[in-house]
This record gives sequence, structure tokens and C-alpha cells, in this order.
Amino acid sequence: MNNENLQYLKDNIKYMGFGENMYRELERNLGEGKAEFQLRFAAEINKKPFEATLNFRKSDSTDMYFFNNYNASLEKSNGEKNEQTFYLNKGKGVTAKEAYNLLDGRAVHKDLTTKEGQPYKAWIQLDFENKDKNNNFEVKQFHEKYGYDLKAAVEKFAVAELNDPDKAKALMQSLEKGNVQSVTIEKDGSSHKMFMEADPQYKKVTMYDSNMKMVAKESLEQYKSGIDKGSKEVKAGQENDKKKELKQEPKAEKEKLEKKNGQSLLPKKRESKGKGLGVS
Repeated sequence: MNNENLQYLKDNIKYMGFGENMYRELERNLGEGKAEFQLRFAAEINKKPFEATLNFRKSDSTDMYFFNNYNASLEKSNGEKNEQTFYLNKGKGVTAKEAYNLLDGRAVHKDLTTKEGQPYKAWIQLDFENKDKNNNFEVKQFHEKYGYDLKAAVEKFAVAELNDPDKAKALMQSLEKGNVQSVTIEKDGSSHKMFMEADPQYKKVTMYDSNMKMVAKESLEQYKSGIDKGSKEVKAGQENDKKKELKQEPKAEKEKLEKKNGQSLLPKKRESKGKGLGVS
């Protein structure tokens, strides 16, 4: 058995979020020298059964084994089960918790690589309406050019965690992993425990109350930070004032002209004793 390979696979399994409980079985399988083998993982996350089958394969030319992919499944509250195969690239890929979040319908922000090897960042989300030739759900991608600004979406709400740089950073990182993250909304002297998740497709965040019930669109205003609303009101007020001024100026000019020229609405042209022409 290749001990360096064993340690690499242990680290890989742990890094991908599957813990350390499979180490003994991993070592046994490597010792047997099989061409390929599987390890099984099971957990309950938020009262939902999550399972994964990790697939390992031996190199055709060396004694090295590789953790190539895993098949994950999540049983939803309604009894339905979503399944997907997630592939690893050089030991990296969608982690176990990210797989849970994707199978639960949320989006995850990932560092990805093109076929040409060029790195890029994108939000990914499973399309439960369509499957590919391998019976996997299609994966929707929302690249940076799509224009989703997570920070701006969160800042629309009066989130207390944003006042602490460390908490704000942790919040953003959690949302990027696809988690439903608890937040405290503080507004008008009141404090509300709520939850939010990223929604890149619609360039917003989805809000839930303390009982994990989605907040309706018409009820969101009470949790807004007031920054956008205030700036819009100020701008609208300025525009209204400008309109009033424009209305008043012609009226004042009209009265002025009427006093000088009787009832005529047009100024009379006269020659100035000084240089040039004057208009009164």
C-alpha cells in the first residue's frame, strides 16, 4: 500500500466535508488492491437524510488511487429524493455541504475551470426541470458578468451583522456556500431574528422569518435598511422642487413683462444707449 497516497486520500475526503469516519475502511480497501471501490457516507442535515457514495479508482499505470466523483442524494421534506453525481478536478469540487445545498435548491458560488484550463468564478444551481444524458440535473451558471452583487443585495436590508467587519465577512462566505444563514434585522428600535439565502438568478436574497417561512415580497419593505428608499425619496423630492421652480419662473416672468408692457406677453426690443442691444 502507498502510504503517501493513503494520506492524500484521507486529506481529500476530509477537505470535501466527509469527515474522518471512513479512514479505516479506506485503508482496508487500499490494502486489498482492488481496481475500484466505494465508500458510503450518511448524515442528517436539518432533519433531511443526506447520503453519498464516494467512488475511488486505481491508476492503470501506478499503484495510486484517485477519488474521482461521488453520487449524492437528499430526501426532501415531501418524501421526494434528488440525486446528482458531483465530479472532482485535482481533488477539488463541490463539498458535501455544498452538494446538500444544491440538492435542496439553493445556489453556490464556486471557483471553476474552463475546458482550456482557465479559472473563473460563477454561481451554480441545479436545474430540476432538465437532465443531461447521464441522468444528472443540468447545472445553471451565473457568471460575474451576469451582474449579481451579493453584498449589495444583502445591504438592502437592516442586517446588524454588517456593522461588524468579521461578522459581515462570515455572512457573505456562508451565503456563497449556499447556506440559509441566520441574521438579525434591527430597525426602528426592534430586533428580528430572520434567515436569508442568496438568489443569483433574480439578483436578490430570499428572506425567511424566524419560523423559516418565506417573507412575501409585499412584506419585505419593513426590513429594508432604508438606504435605497431614502435616496430615492430625496431624489424624487429634488425633482419635484425643480419642477415647481420651473413652473414658478415662467409665471413670475410673465407678471414682470405684463407690468412693463401692458398686457403684452412678448418683450419689446429697443436700442440701448450703451453698446449692443438690450432686451427688457
